Amino acid sequence: MAMEKVDIIGGGIAGLALAGRLDPGRFEVTVYEQRPELPSVGTTLAMWPQAQGALAELGILGAVRSRGSIIKAGALRSPSGEPMLSMEGEGLVGVSRPELLRLLNSAVPETVRRVTGRVDHLHGDARLTVGADGVNSVVRREFWGRRSAAQPTPFLAVRGVIPEAPSTEDIGEYWGRGEIFGLAPAKGGTNWYASFRSDLGPEKVDVAEALEVTRNRYASYSPAVLKVLSLASPENSLAQRIWTTPPLRNYARGSVALLGDAAHAMTPNLGRGACEALMDAVTLGGLLNDLPVEKALAAYGRKRLLRTQQLRVASSLMGRVALAQGMQPWRDALLKQVGRQLARSAEKAGTSK
Repeated sequence: MAMEKVDIIGGGIAGLALAGRLDPGRFEVTVYEQRPELPSVGTTLAMWPQAQGALAELGILGAVRSRGSIIKAGALRSPSGEPMLSMEGEGLVGVSRPELLRLLNSAVPETVRRVTGRVDHLHGDARLTVGADGVNSVVRREFWGRRSAAQPTPFLAVRGVIPEAPSTEDIGEYWGRGEIFGLAPAKGGTNWYASFRSDLGPEKVDVAEALEVTRNRYASYSPAVLKVLSLASPENSLAQRIWTTPPLRNYARGSVALLGDAAHAMTPNLGRGACEALMDAVTLGGLLNDLPVEKALAAYGRKRLLRTQQLRVASSLMGRVALAQGMQPWRDALLKQVGRQLARSAEKAGTSK
């Protein structure tokens, strides 16, 4: 049986996961990635249970757990640090993006061909071409047209990892007026992130300038936030405009398919982007291993389109609530009320046992 050629454009989370899932006895796989090496700086990603199932199929879940951190609980907080709503995170594993990429890279068979360099147009000689090339996907632009172009949001994302671990009392998201700041444990330190309206960018953002803007923006926040920002530097931080993709009606056209952010880039408010990219890749890879390409692509759309588009919309709605400006007092009052009701419910449940 002749090998079927698969070109994967993009060697990030989705691209490497697909390359690691495809049957090397059936597919001749080439991964095209413009970066000459894996990144050394990146923030912590929360792996939800379904994404952990995808990692298990790739054979690296144990390694992810051993090199990551367990995410247990946190709170939605006011800028001063006052808890407004407790959040439970049992079952979540945090792993840094660079570490996850290294582990995914180790799961890719040696038979997979690697090509380094930017892909500006597609050759079209593959049995299947997969766009795993991010929010500004060349594949999506070429096959889905101009209307599928990525859309910049008004928000900047500034994030990083510092070596000092956070106090349990400080973990969570701090919601201010049109801005959020998050603190979470990372392996050997603290993962932090900030999001707010900014004119910086929208393309390349200077990290040092973004950090200075962030420090000024959050100058009145809790001591825990100020301490993290004092330890942040351009060497351990990232800054970029948040982009999203418009809604798509399908993730496959002919012999072309989209994965991850190329298909459904969403705001980071639900923390599901990397998880859904993994699940896209493992789902598509498994279907391709078992079915003819046309049937596999059709089944992939049925399994992944509705879920990911719903999450894209939900993430956007959550972002609007979190980054609200005029409605902030009402939002915070509602969160506190919900928090008190949940606490009373938990207390009643405890006394009834």
